[in-house]
Amino acid sequence: MEQGQMRRIASLDRDQARRILVPGGAGYIGSHTCVELVQRGYQPVVVDNFVNSSPVSIERVCQITGTNDIPVIEADIRDTKRMEAVMREYECEAVIHFAGLKAVGESTTDPLNYYANNVQGSLSLLDAMESAGVKHIVFSSSATVYGTPVFLPYTEEHPLAPTNPYGMTKYTVELMLNDLVASACDINAGILRYFNPIGAHPSGKIGEDPNGIPNNLMPFVAQVAVGRRPHLNVFGNDYDTPDGTGVRDYIHVVDLAEAHIVALEKLMASPDSFTVNLGSGTGYSVLDVVKAFEKASGCEIALEFAERRPGDLPAYWADPAYALELLGWKTRLTLEDMCRDQWAWQSQNPNGYLEDQ
Repeated sequence: MEQGQMRRIASLDRDQARRILVPGGAGYIGSHTCVELVQRGYQPVVVDNFVNSSPVSIERVCQITGTNDIPVIEADIRDTKRMEAVMREYECEAVIHFAGLKAVGESTTDPLNYYANNVQGSLSLLDAMESAGVKHIVFSSSATVYGTPVFLPYTEEHPLAPTNPYGMTKYTVELMLNDLVASACDINAGILRYFNPIGAHPSGKIGEDPNGIPNNLMPFVAQVAVGRRPHLNVFGNDYDTPDGTGVRDYIHVVDLAEAHIVALEKLMASPDSFTVNLGSGTGYSVLDVVKAFEKASGCEIALEFAERRPGDLPAYWADPAYALELLGWKTRLTLEDMCRDQWAWQSQNPNGYLEDQ
């Protein structure tokens, strides 16, 4: 399909629902958020360049939600005029911005590509919003903006000191959004700092499908369980943690998707911008996750211990209190739920979306 061509899942009924532009909507978190948008009565309009995603995910979103009315435009958000035209054509009220590259390790070897996609792309999108008169944006940020912990758990007041180019791109876009909000423009922003999203939709129809070797723990564990990889590499077993492996705050992707809708509605109801952590407030080690996944899947996960990776932190987790106070949101799904749903996705789709492409 040529750049800029629209893959229309079905015709759009312009009178049925409020339309939300979702750049990166075919990706892991974006597709789950599209499910929530449809189920809450909104009309997602997906823009994606499919660099690390598949249009099949939106076909699956349609199956889950029972709709066939999600337009998908293949385009790059750095094409400002195209983004403005899409916003005007579909009369979008707001943007939920997922588009960008997200692998920490890759960002250290190809930093300019990360700045071009994540920072330049966000600037282009904001220019298009201003031109089209779209006033609300929910931005997909990251806990990597905090860097090495000065204290734990991370609160929103923790100093910001990213330790890798990926985190720096998220930090830079946060600064850009805060400066824009402080200016005389009408745009307001909800900045959501994710911790570690894992899991999948409980239907097993959509989930995380990384290109190449996974950069995150859970897809690697699941691919070992399904036989795509021989073993899991555990980087470091000598950290100052209960079992020596790294500790992270994991959040079910469905909880995370729901948070985007709550944040969107907060912005549309009030002009006040905000920044919140999205995490559970509980840390789990690598071995905790492996054991929970073995129980959920009934599969033994072969693992090998390796040297620590440069830049990896021993442990971090969120203080999620402000999200509860401001948005009335907190996680409701457990690590067991995350592993169960991840296995449903991986076992039903051992090669991800590839088989349907």
